[in-house]
Amino acid sequence: MPRVKYRDADIDLIARMMRAEAEGEGKQGMLYVGNVIVNRAIATCLDFNDVRTIEQVIFQVQGNNYSFEAVQKGNMFYQRARETERKLAKQVLDYWRQHPAKYALWYFNPYGPCPPTWYNQPFTGQFKQHCFYEPIGGTCDSVYQG
Repeated sequence: MPRVKYRDADIDLIARMMRAEAEGEGKQGMLYVGNVIVNRAIATCLDFNDVRTIEQVIFQVQGNNYSFEAVQKGNMFYQRARETERKLAKQVLDYWRQHPAKYALWYFNPYGPCPPTWYNQPFTGQFKQHCFYEPIGGTCDSVYQG
């Protein structure tokens, strides 16, 4: 059973986002980004109460901006999904979860070291240039399921 309900079009969306956000960090980095996307679709808390589908997660607007910079600025996001990334996307949708993104709802690429918190959420780890953050304990139990 997949971690979240999805359609073929969702595989392409995640594949495109994983590539746009983390191609330079290899397959592992792309899997971490994909995991955050799936976690947001599962989470019924915080900024993610109203997003239940992959499409809603990818195109979510917060503070007059898309949640993912690649939607707004990314030429790569608007290119066709490649088979390599499609396989990784399907893996994330079906079962894949690993630290530091296992329960992460946020990531970003800072100009310096990863801060210990980001918008008050605790740092869980770093992979290459991306820092990952999961919700404060007790604020989003749904992300720890599925």
